[in-house]
Order: sequence, then C-alpha cells, then structure tokens
Amino acid sequence: MQTPAPPGSGPSAPPRPEYPRPQFARADWLCLNGSWGFEIDRGDSGLERGLRDTEPAGTITVPFCPESELSGVGDTDFMEAVWYRRTVRVPRAWAGRRTLLHFQAVDHDATVWVNGVEVARHRGGFTPFTADLHGVAEPGEDAVVVVRARDHRHGPQARGKQATWYANSGCHYTRTTGIWQTVWMEPVPETHLRRPRVTPDLANGAFHLRLPLSGPRAGLRVRAVLGDGDGEVATAEVRADLDTAPQLTLAIPEERRRTWSPQDPHLYTLHLELVDAEGAVLDRAESYAGLRSVSVEGKAVLINGERVFQRLVLDQGYYPDGLMTAPDEAALVRDIELGLRAGFNGARLHQKVFEERFLYHADRLGYLVWGEFGDWGCAADGPASLDNQRPDASYVAQWLEAVERDYSHPSVVGWCPLNETFQRLHDRTTALDDVTRAMFLATKALDPSRPVVDASGYAHRVPETDVYDSHNYEQDPEAFREQMSGLADDSPYVNRGDDGGAWSVPYRGQPYFCSEFGGIRWDPDSDRGGGSWGYGDDPTTLEEFHVRFEGLTSVLLDDPHMFGYCYTQLTDVFQERNGVYRFDRSEKLDTARIAAAQQRTAAFEKDGRQPG
Repeated sequence: MQTPAPPGSGPSAPPRPEYPRPQFARADWLCLNGSWGFEIDRGDSGLERGLRDTEPAGTITVPFCPESELSGVGDTDFMEAVWYRRTVRVPRAWAGRRTLLHFQAVDHDATVWVNGVEVARHRGGFTPFTADLHGVAEPGEDAVVVVRARDHRHGPQARGKQATWYANSGCHYTRTTGIWQTVWMEPVPETHLRRPRVTPDLANGAFHLRLPLSGPRAGLRVRAVLGDGDGEVATAEVRADLDTAPQLTLAIPEERRRTWSPQDPHLYTLHLELVDAEGAVLDRAESYAGLRSVSVEGKAVLINGERVFQRLVLDQGYYPDGLMTAPDEAALVRDIELGLRAGFNGARLHQKVFEERFLYHADRLGYLVWGEFGDWGCAADGPASLDNQRPDASYVAQWLEAVERDYSHPSVVGWCPLNETFQRLHDRTTALDDVTRAMFLATKALDPSRPVVDASGYAHRVPETDVYDSHNYEQDPEAFREQMSGLADDSPYVNRGDDGGAWSVPYRGQPYFCSEFGGIRWDPDSDRGGGSWGYGDDPTTLEEFHVRFEGLTSVLLDDPHMFGYCYTQLTDVFQERNGVYRFDRSEKLDTARIAAAQQRTAAFEKDGRQPG
C-alpha cells in the first residue's frame, strides 16, 4: 500500500509532497505545491481589472491558505476573492495521454483557467475537482494555470467553523480562503479508470467493486487482483465495454479471510487494470480494502457483528500554523496516535471534511471515524422558532461529493451530514426539513452499507434516521447520570430550545449515543480572564479535572444501551481550551489516567457478543 513518491522528492521537495489520493494511486504524477503568484482581491473585482491575464502582485506557498502562517502571507482580514497563477511545463514523457489537473480542496467557489481557457468551475470548500487539459496544454507544452477563489461571508455557505466576523471567538475560528489542499497533475489514457467504489461483504467473504470508466470502448476489460502478505488472494475480470461502471466480485478463500477491526486493522492490497482486446494494459492503479461490516441490531451498532463501544473524540483538524491544513503528513499521523494514546478508538471528524491521507492513516491504524460535513454557515437572521436554518441545494451536492470520495475507507463507520442545526419544529415545512431529508436519503442511496445520523445533536428531522444522538455538556456527573438515564425506557436525553420547544422528531428506539459531552476547560497556562473558554465551571486542580472526566465517562460506559460517546475534544483550538492536549499537541493532562478511565469494559460490550 505504498503510494508513489513525488517526482523530485528530497530536501528540495515542495511542501506536503506525499501522494494526495492513496486509495486510488497511479505511478506517474506531478505535485504542484510550492510557490505560486498570488493576489488578494478584496472587492471581487479582479476579473474586470484584468487579474486573470496579469502577473499577481505577490506570492504564496501552496497548499496553505493565505490566512495561515505557513502560506507566507498571514493575512486574516476578509477576502472576497483571491487569485493564483503558476506556469507549469507538462512533462514530455506524458505524450499520448491526457493530462488531468487536480485540486484536492479550494474554499469556496473556484474557477480555473489554463492558457486563457476556462477548464473548471467548482463550488464547495471541502471536496476535490478535476480539469481535463486535453486540447489546452499538451505534454511538452507550458500550462499557465490561473485560479480565482471566491469566499463570500454572507448568505448560506458550508463553512464549518470559519468565522464570518473578523476575530476568533467562541467556537469560530480564523477563515480559510482559496487553495488549502494539494494541487497536482497526472496523465491518463483516453479511456481510463476513475475512482473505484469498494464495498466489503463480510457475510460472503468478498469485496464488490464498481470500476467507473471515462467512457466505453469495444474490447476493453477490467481486472482486479486482491493480495495480502502471502501474495495473491483472489482475482476477477469482466467486460468493460457494456457499462460505464463495470462491476466485479473478489471472493476470498475462507483460509485467507481476515477482518479489519480496531484490534487488527488488516488491509488487503488491490491492483486494478484496464486492458484492451489484445491484453495490453491501458491503465493501472493501486488501492487497498478492509473486510469489515457495520450493522444495526436494536439499539446496538455492531462492527463485524460484534459490540465495540465507540470511544470517540471530537477532532476539528485545526493547526496553529496551517489552520485547516496539516503542516506535514506526520501531523496527521500524530493526531491519530494522540487519540489512541488517550484511550479513544476513533473520532468524529468535526465540521470539516478531512483530507484523504488522514483517512488512509485511520485505515491502517484501526481508528474508527464518523465522516461529517462542515455545514455551519446556513443560519439566517431570526429566532429559532421560525425559519432560521436555510441550507440550500449546494449542501446536498457538496456532501455527496464527500461521501463518494470517502466511500471505500474501512475506518469510516458512519455518516453525519449535518450538525447542530437548531430550529423549532412547527407546522410548516422549511428549507431545513427539505435539505435534511434530502441529505439523509441521498446518503442512504449512495451508501446503504453504513448507518447515517440525519443531524448530530439538535434538529433530528428524519423519523427513520438510523442513529439518534444528543449533545450534553452538563458538568456534574450525578446530574449528567440523571439526565442520561432514560434510554432504557426509550426516553433518552433530547436537545431542546431554551424555551423547551422541540427541535427534533421523537425518538423511535434507534441506536443512541451522546455524540458531544465533557468539553471541560483546563487551561493551566492562563486564567479565565485571558479569553479562553470551555464548558461549565473550571476545575480548581488537575485532580478535580480527572475526577470530573472519570465521572462523566463512567455514566456513559455504565449504560448497556449506549453504543458509544464522543468527548469534546482532542486538542485545544485557539481560544477553546477544552482539549485533552494543547493546540500545539503538547501534553497538559495525565494522559495515561485519561486512557485508564476509558479502557475498562463498557456495559454495552458486556451485553451480548464481544469483540473478537
């Protein structure tokens, strides 16, 4: 499962040089991170002023956003638009193939021109998009790449935790504008493989593959070879000239079956080929797969048919110097290792679609994750009793791009399209009702293999949601126990408005977990007057912190009907000082004690089948 090294890797390699798409990797590629021409366009008048056709006034280090220190710009004021420009020579060795220009993430509305020709438009700050340069820049020729990214702060827009006012405050942080993940190129044949969809089938001991192509051609076939440390496990081949997305099944001999789990995150290698009628290989890619299942049984979410209590931590994926972009790949690995060391077996990837390499490391380290959309940004003026949440059709489109991107990762065990979309239930259907239902149904249609929670925490609007949850930041363990005690009688804690009004449809016996709790402020480096915050009254000593943490986690560990929890949060983030670790990832608690409080067997795990 090694991914290709970037051309020219070494001491002079560009920042973030690792292959950006590890679950669908080709040998030939070119990393375009590094120095680009750059100019801020605060009034979004650049097109009229000719910025598309002129050299920008400054420079920036891609893939870091201009608000970040690592970009070399460090401007945190509002930017209605930004412009990038770079000239790239398409490698002559790619002759005879099409050149694809990939952007892993650009926030928020991007337009791309190459050699003066518009080649791509994309809306959404979290998901990748591609431009085909055929007929615009051929191998051996220069490609003048110009990118305009618009990032308005008014109106509904999926921003996640990015503040729409100037300064950081509360749980809103410095904005990210423009390119914030890797930019790269790769050559592909005229007819080529597209991102595969790999579905594990534990019951039958097999993987089902859907291999979409750029277009059919007579005589083509697709071939897949599954492997492990002992060599080839299974192979399958099927005609590729009948369907745009040929399907095949890799049946695993019983003696070679090995499940993926947090205890044993086994990954099979997967070699994919597109061959012509004479057997010549036209396109090939490397991937991997994990054999695991996720199912619902009563109030239980099962992994491989077993009760695995999900000890999750809220991870927001922010870094002091890179903001939403990790400074290097080691930082992605370190965050997972920090979570594991503190006793968590997974994370809610909160209000951000994490980069693909994070999920790659979660796959290989056995770290359970819930994929979430950065939906904050749809709140409108007005009271929650009316129509204050107004997500639009772009939310559905952007979320489906994220689900398609991450579908094949075994570490992803659930989907969370929306978070804390508070709005009073009343007798009129609102945009929130329509979009919540659309996102839920679309997720289920695209991926029936995982449970979906329609909205984490506040406004459950879909009666048949697979999972029901709540957010509860009560700090007194005994009061917390009383509030959370009704699950056995199908009367769990449900978030409501300050006036007691209902935000959610009634609970119907689904699996339930407390998907945000704790958030205990512990900031030994400053006092309350320093502007930092967390939930509840500050512990007066480190010992008091640990006693509170142990008390709160015990409430949920002791509930046999609770399939998991999510503690807020992994690290401090700017003014939020409620992390298990500091913002710079240094220790601030007795991490071994945090882990010990969680590692005892949960009541959920005692009731029925145990992890194997």
